[in-house]
Amino acid sequence: MREYLLCMLVAGAITYLMTPVARRLAIRFGAMAEVRDRDVHDEPTPRWGGLAMFAGLLGGMLVASQLPVMRAVFDGDGQPLALLTGATIIVILGLADDRWGLDAPTKFVGQVLAAGSMALLGIQVLWLPIAGTLLLDPLTSVLLTVLIVVLTVNAVNFVDGLDGLAAGIVGIAALALFAYSYLLSVSNQIDRATLAALICALLAGMCLGFLPHNINPARIFMGDTGSMLIGLLLASSMITLTGRVDPSSLTDTVLLPTLLPLLLPAAVIAVPLLDVALAVVRRTRARRSPFAPDKQHLHHRLLELGHSQRRAVGLMHAWTALIAFTAVSLAFVPLTVTGIFFGVGVIILAALVIWPGRTDPTLMA
Repeated sequence: MREYLLCMLVAGAITYLMTPVARRLAIRFGAMAEVRDRDVHDEPTPRWGGLAMFAGLLGGMLVASQLPVMRAVFDGDGQPLALLTGATIIVILGLADDRWGLDAPTKFVGQVLAAGSMALLGIQVLWLPIAGTLLLDPLTSVLLTVLIVVLTVNAVNFVDGLDGLAAGIVGIAALALFAYSYLLSVSNQIDRATLAALICALLAGMCLGFLPHNINPARIFMGDTGSMLIGLLLASSMITLTGRVDPSSLTDTVLLPTLLPLLLPAAVIAVPLLDVALAVVRRTRARRSPFAPDKQHLHHRLLELGHSQRRAVGLMHAWTALIAFTAVSLAFVPLTVTGIFFGVGVIILAALVIWPGRTDPTLMA
């Protein structure tokens, strides 16, 4: 556990220290987020915050490779190289998009290339809980992996609409996945030094290191460079976790913890997935393209209710934490206790959403 915490701290510190450097580079090379009708910021803001997060990832991986316990993750396993290859491709794609504004087909091709590279180099979904345990053939495994990665990347990118929102949601999701992967290793006597837990620790550190620069009013945005990177890492942590669990070796009493790696990612990104689903339905009913921008996302609706930007972000963070940690607790806590916790949390958060309280006009969009 101490080595995981050290890696998290290193990734967070590097991200925090490199973010001002990334900001200056973005200004110098013109990677700026101009003000658009659907945006909530009121002045051009530098992008490329994801470049600092990528530096945090590289630094954390380097330190982890030198630690006594974590070194086992890198010995004789090509998955760390697969992860870094996919991350590098997605960062290059994001840097170009933040600077020049790539069209949707080009971005999609780049995302598939990054996900496909990871899959071909060793990060793959190997099985599904169908008719017991269904082992996937190589082609199906690669295609399903690409689908999961691309979906997660775009879900995170979709929710990146308020200062600190995406970094907070993914940071919370990473902490939930880390808790789950570590507790699963302990309870089932699996090697505690796993790439899945390491990715989660580094991802949480990256998000925590970036947030001080990104809280409203943000001095820099992570841009597509950052949102696609953290989405890819989030998907990778889930995929590598399932690959280290052999469901056939586990008894029925621990079947739920085994299946949760497939279900938990949907829970931890439930908020952005819901936002995506509502947007598709809303725009289709209005006979518009599902990709047409608007100002009816969940965070926009919270602002319309009278919440400040910070309060709206805090509420969405709270919903993410409630859903994610409830899903994790299903594997280790009695169902009754989990249900009570979730029910009380829903009531409290629903009340906070309905009652915006006093708002600070300076924090409004």
